[in-house]
Amino acid sequence: MPADGPRIIGLTGSIAMGKSAVAAMFDDAGIPVFDADAAVRAMQAPGGALLNAIERAFPGSTGPEGVDRRALGELVFADADALARLEAIMHPAVAEKRQAFLRAHAREPLVLFDIPLLFEKGGNTQVDHVVVVSAPEDIQRERVLQRPGMTAEKFSHILSLQMPDAEKRARADYIIDTGTALDATRRQVEALITKLQTLPRKKR
Repeated sequence: MPADGPRIIGLTGSIAMGKSAVAAMFDDAGIPVFDADAAVRAMQAPGGALLNAIERAFPGSTGPEGVDRRALGELVFADADALARLEAIMHPAVAEKRQAFLRAHAREPLVLFDIPLLFEKGGNTQVDHVVVVSAPEDIQRERVLQRPGMTAEKFSHILSLQMPDAEKRARADYIIDTGTALDATRRQVEALITKLQTLPRKKR
């Protein structure tokens, strides 16, 4: 981005750490948010731009309702090659959506990228400030196992694909604690926004 473009906050965190709730708090505070997962869902929905490409790569994984996320998940679960094929379809398309988002918000002082695998895919080099959401391990486990269809096996596999929370926190510029009450988390977000609005752009 040009030097006078928005400074980019990269928001990330492991599964069930409360990242979506924190992203919503940034949005509530007036910071434009690019949600990578939402972009993926839109492109996999009925009429989505990537349905044909996904069906060609994974026959039977789409239908009238768009991508059958459960069926697709079963096809790529624990299969590194299949996951790589899916990512080769999704990642360039998400990158295009992200660039369009930046162009649309070129005059904003701050924008936020909500990206689950920010560190894992090297996206941290493309942002000015990295914010990691984190909660104690027991809270994370309790939250994730409440999700429909989630099992301890699936949770362990997902964790194996993600950078450990401790490493994310060590590499973060800022950490938002989501193991507390929502009001307390929101106060952390608001204080961080105030701080970031006064900081110079970090060299990438």
